[in-house]
Amino acid sequence: MQQLKITDDLEALLVVLPPPIEQALGEANDGDELLEIVLDLGRQPEARFINHEITLNDDEVTDKEIEHVVSRVGEFDGDNRAGIERTLHRISAIRNRKGYIVGLTCRVGRAVYGTIDIIRDIIESDKNILLLGRPGVGKTTMLREAARVLAEKKRVVIVDTSNEIAGDGDIPHPAIGRARRMQVATPSLQHEVMIEAVENHMPEVIIIDEIGRELEAVAARTIAERGVQLIGTAHGNTLDNLMMNPTLADLVGGIQSVTLSDEEARRRGTQKSILERKAPPTFDVVVEIQDRQRLAVHHDVAAAVDAILRGRSLPAGIRYRDEQGEIQIEEATLPLPSLEEGPIRPPSKPAAPLAALHVYPYGIARNRLDQAASRLHLPVVIADDLEKAQVVITLKQYYRKRPRVIADAEEGGIPIYVLRSNTIKQMQSCLADIFGLEVEEMDPFAVAMRETQEAIKKVLAGAKSVNLSPQNSYIRRRQHQMARQANLVSHSHGKESRRRVRIYRE
Repeated sequence: MQQLKITDDLEALLVVLPPPIEQALGEANDGDELLEIVLDLGRQPEARFINHEITLNDDEVTDKEIEHVVSRVGEFDGDNRAGIERTLHRISAIRNRKGYIVGLTCRVGRAVYGTIDIIRDIIESDKNILLLGRPGVGKTTMLREAARVLAEKKRVVIVDTSNEIAGDGDIPHPAIGRARRMQVATPSLQHEVMIEAVENHMPEVIIIDEIGRELEAVAARTIAERGVQLIGTAHGNTLDNLMMNPTLADLVGGIQSVTLSDEEARRRGTQKSILERKAPPTFDVVVEIQDRQRLAVHHDVAAAVDAILRGRSLPAGIRYRDEQGEIQIEEATLPLPSLEEGPIRPPSKPAAPLAALHVYPYGIARNRLDQAASRLHLPVVIADDLEKAQVVITLKQYYRKRPRVIADAEEGGIPIYVLRSNTIKQMQSCLADIFGLEVEEMDPFAVAMRETQEAIKKVLAGAKSVNLSPQNSYIRRRQHQMARQANLVSHSHGKESRRRVRIYRE
């Protein structure tokens, strides 16, 4: 059994904190589970752990305490992040309108040796790999370990935009092994450093964290076309979530609307206007990090994207560590993603409290966003200022116009989620994606597709025919298509309001 080795240099972070806060953390005696310390001016200091949060003392944070921390860490760059030299800790600042720091998030950085073993065969396969997952799930940790493992046999260059992969200072953290690290002056120049790394340093592998802008997606495609293996992370929890992001969809081939001829539409059993993948994906493999011990792997991104666009079930490899720490690999069919709108049943209250998410809504109804969060029992805080936001949610019509707020969010590396319409259903789906919830789909389309799959199984098993539930014309066309793909015959019968599909053998 492979044991994970964890190093966190926690003492180096604790010594930069004000003494009362450092003492309170010591008394909490839960350093292994500590995620971050939050210091906001005029509020009580908080510590966030994997499964809970605590208030460190009853006194409000003062200017002097914030200055105490700022003076003991590295310089804050354009992305308002600083670090502690030769460690992986990250200190992020919140500033007021005049540029003064009024809040700090002190994130614990850990090097976990052995975490990549669960997908080591994929990492060493020379394929381009994209890691997805919600914030804090371990994407950067896995990326760092991938760099160390690959650097034992290949020339590896890390493009380290915020010094999260190799730590603060000019000397990289030993957790990256023999890999080389290129720092980035400002986040907006990340794409230029990506190309510079390929042109100047002859790498066999490029490692990049947080691909979040259009220029970075273009640079990633350029690198892949030059025959350099690319391993990176991007904002998003699942493959279909990434496909709906207009900025990053190109990473998995992009999506375009195609108008079919009448004859072709009838042959396919679809509408005349359909969605198709417009290019080969930049990344060959997508790994969805569901939690720290469980992954879903799409080994063929092109086939997976095509399946989603055609409404088919999505086969994926599930990998996890069992209670004994052994790696298990299974084949599973993920729930059918739906690019259509549909209601979502609120999930039961999670066992572990979720950290509050600060959302800046741009062009969407705040009261509806509140309702969406309330129905899903999610701790969402509406941010009045972009500087306090962790994500931005907007509408497609606003995103296309690239207003100043959207440009500033992209410049600051804040994830942007784009909705097709200003509805509670859309907001619920978006929040579920952000929090990585396993939400039971209850939209009519998904239910009808599942019913069709079951009917096909019954007919193939010997049933003479099966009548499906009444559906609208679009869903009926999809049901006919599924029947043809299974080499079965189908016909619609009944009046329009009660018209249904019957599936049978010839």
